[in-house]
Amino acid sequence: MDGQLRFDGRVVLVTGAGGGLGRAYALAFAERGASVVVNDLGGDFRGMGKSSSAADNVVEEIRKKGGKAVANYDSVEAGEKVVKTALEAFGKIDIVINNAGILRDRSFVRISDEDWDLVHKVHLRGSFQVTRAAWDHMKKQKFGRIIMTASASGIYGNFGQANYSAAKLGLLGLSKTLAIEGRKFNIHCNTIAPTAGSRMTETVMPPELVDALKPDYVAPLVLWLCHESCEENGSLFEVGAGWIGKLRWERTLGAIVRQKNQPMTPEAVKANWEKICDFDNASRPQTVQESTAGMIEVLNKIDSQEDISMSHTSHAVSETTSRFNRVIGYKLPQQTFSYTELEAIMYALGVGASIKNPENLKFLYEGSSDFSCLPTFGVIAAQKSMMGGGLSDVPGLNVNFAKLLHGEQYLELYKPLPRTGQLTSESVIVDILDKGSGLVILLDVYSYSGKELICFNQFSVFIVGSGGFGGKKTSNKAKETVPPPKRPPDAVLADTTSLNQAVLYRLSGDSNPLHIDPSFASLGGFDKPILHGLCSFGFSARHVLQQFGNNDASRFRAIKARFAKPVYPGQTLLTEMWKEGNRIHFQTKVQETGDIVLSNAYVDLVPTSDDLSAKVSSKDGALQSTLVFEEIGRRIKDVGKELVKKVNAVFEWNITKHGKTAAQWTIDLKNGSGELYQGPARGSADTVFTLSDEDFMEVVLGKLNPQKAFFSGKLRVKGNIMLSQKLEMILKDYAKL
Repeated sequence: MDGQLRFDGRVVLVTGAGGGLGRAYALAFAERGASVVVNDLGGDFRGMGKSSSAADNVVEEIRKKGGKAVANYDSVEAGEKVVKTALEAFGKIDIVINNAGILRDRSFVRISDEDWDLVHKVHLRGSFQVTRAAWDHMKKQKFGRIIMTASASGIYGNFGQANYSAAKLGLLGLSKTLAIEGRKFNIHCNTIAPTAGSRMTETVMPPELVDALKPDYVAPLVLWLCHESCEENGSLFEVGAGWIGKLRWERTLGAIVRQKNQPMTPEAVKANWEKICDFDNASRPQTVQESTAGMIEVLNKIDSQEDISMSHTSHAVSETTSRFNRVIGYKLPQQTFSYTELEAIMYALGVGASIKNPENLKFLYEGSSDFSCLPTFGVIAAQKSMMGGGLSDVPGLNVNFAKLLHGEQYLELYKPLPRTGQLTSESVIVDILDKGSGLVILLDVYSYSGKELICFNQFSVFIVGSGGFGGKKTSNKAKETVPPPKRPPDAVLADTTSLNQAVLYRLSGDSNPLHIDPSFASLGGFDKPILHGLCSFGFSARHVLQQFGNNDASRFRAIKARFAKPVYPGQTLLTEMWKEGNRIHFQTKVQETGDIVLSNAYVDLVPTSDDLSAKVSSKDGALQSTLVFEEIGRRIKDVGKELVKKVNAVFEWNITKHGKTAAQWTIDLKNGSGELYQGPARGSADTVFTLSDEDFMEVVLGKLNPQKAFFSGKLRVKGNIMLSQKLEMILKDYAKL
C-alpha cells in the first residue's frame, strides 16, 4: 500500500505480548515487516503461575502469516535475558514496548507489602530493567523507540489501585527523563495510557465494555510513535475506542504570599487561595528548567519588592520601567585581560585559521615577520565583562540570566591589536529595550592599552521572558544591523568547522558547558553541543579580511552581526559577501542545511590611499577635505565621550582654496560628548590650523609630513601648538586617515 508505515529491518520487543494489547502490538508490527520478540511469562493477571503457551501461540500466529517472530518466557525483571533473545535471534534491538503488567487490587488499608512490591517490580522495575538492557545498543546505532505503558489510574487515581497507580505514574516520570537523555542519540520515549480489554481490565470492566474496547484500537498509535519518521518525544497520550488525546501538565499563575524579610504565614495562604487555584490564565511548563525559571522570577520579584501580583498591573509595569531606566548608565567593574602571542594564536585556531592557507601563517606563527592578532580577537578582552557575572550583580536588574541569549555583536578597532599586551575594559549599560517576549540589554565595552583606546564592543543580549514592562522598543545607541544588497553575492568562501571547533574556541575564555557537555546541551534543547556564536563570527570576519582586505589586520575597522541560528561543530560555514565601497555586507549559512546563522552583517574596511584618492577625484569642484571631516564627525559620534576625556581641547580649522578661506570646521573635544560642526569655534579654540585643501589632503594621504608642512609655511598654527600632537594621534589612530 502506498504510504504505508513499514518496519522492514526493524527488531521489536513487546513485553506481555501473550494476549490483549501486547498480542495486538506484536501482530501489527509483524504484519508491517518487523521481526518481533514476543515476551510473556505466561502467568495470570495477578502474576501467579508460568507458562510458555501464551508467547508460543502468538509466535505461531505471526509465522503462519509469513512474519518473523521468536518467543521469550523470562520475567521482565530479568531485562538482560529478554533483550538477549532479540540480539541472538535478530542481531539488534530497535523498539521496546513496555507492556507487561499485573494487578493486585485492594483498598489502601488492605495492601500488603507483597501486593505493593510485586506490582512495582513488574510495572516500574521491569520497564526499567528491559529498557536499560536495550539502551546502549540503541545509542550505538543512533536509533531507538520506546513506549511506556501508564494508565488513567496513574494519571487520575482510582479506588483500590494505590499500588498500581503509583507505579504507572512512575513510568511517566521515567519516560520523560529518558526522552531528554535519549534525544541526542535519536532515541525517543513516549507514554500511553490505554483503555482496552485485557486480562487485567476484566476485573474492573463489564464484559460488554471489554469487548468494545479492542486492543486493535490502541495499536495504531503505538506503531506511529515507534516509526522512524515520527519526531514525537517525551509525550503522554490517552487512547481507546478509536480516540486519541495528548495530555500535558498545567498550573495556575499562582500568587506570591510572602514579602521580603517578612515571615510567610498560613493566613496569607488562605487569603490568596482563590488566586492560587485559579486556572483561567494557566501556564504550561514543559521542562524542569521552565518550572525552575518561574521560581527564580518569584525570588527576583520578592527581592526587588515589586508589586507581587502576577497579573502585572499598570502600576507594576510603570515601576519596572522606572527601575530599568535607573540601571541605564550603570558602570560594571573594570576588567583586565593580559595576553601573549600564544593566546592570539589559540584564538586564531579557534576561529578556523589554518596553515593550509599560507596567508594565515601571520596569525599562527609568532616568528612571522608580520605576525598579527586577528581583528576579532578584540571581543575576547571585552567578553570578560559579560562572562564575569557583572550583569547579574547590577542593582535593580532583576532578570533571569539563565535565559540570556547573545543577540548581536559590534566590534570596532581604533588601531590594530598589539601582538601582546594588557587591555583594561570599562563597561556601561547604555540602554534597555522592551521587545515584548523579552528585553534587550545594550552593553558598551571600551578596551584600553594604558590610556590608549584600542577597541570598542557593543554586546546586545536578549533575556527571554523579561519583556512586556512598557519600555521603549528601539534605541539610537544601538549599532544597527544592515540587510545585504538584493543581488547575488560578489564572493562566497567556505570553511568546514572541525568536530573539535568548540573545544578549541572555548580555550579563549568562553567555557559555557553548552558548547562541550552533551548532557548540558540536551537540557538546553540541543541534540549535541553547539558552536559558540562568536566562533562563527570569527570565521566570517576571516573570510571578509581574506577576500577584500588582503589579510591585512590594519585594514579592519568594524564588524556588526546578528546571531540567527546555532551551528554544530563539523558543519560547513558559507560566508556570502557583497562589496559596497569599503563596507562589505555578508551573511553566513550552514552549507548542509541552508540555514542563515549570521544575518544582516557587515564589515567596514579602512580605505587605502588609492581608495581615498579615487573618491576625492570623483568630487569635481568640491573641497576634498570635506570627505575627511565627515569621517571625523562619524568617529566622534561613535566614541566622543572617550575622546573628550582623553583630549579636552577645541580645534578650529580654516581650509583655503586659491589663497582664500573656503571652509571652516571645528572639532570640539572638550564639551559634552564631543562634536564636529562647520564654522568657527563657538567659544575660543585652543588651537587654530590654517592650510589649503590640497595640502590638507596631502597630509591625510601621508604624502606630506605635518612638521615639514609647518616649517615650510604650508601649515599655520595659532594657540597651544602642543595640542596638535594629540590631534595628530586622533587622525592617525581614530579616524584611520
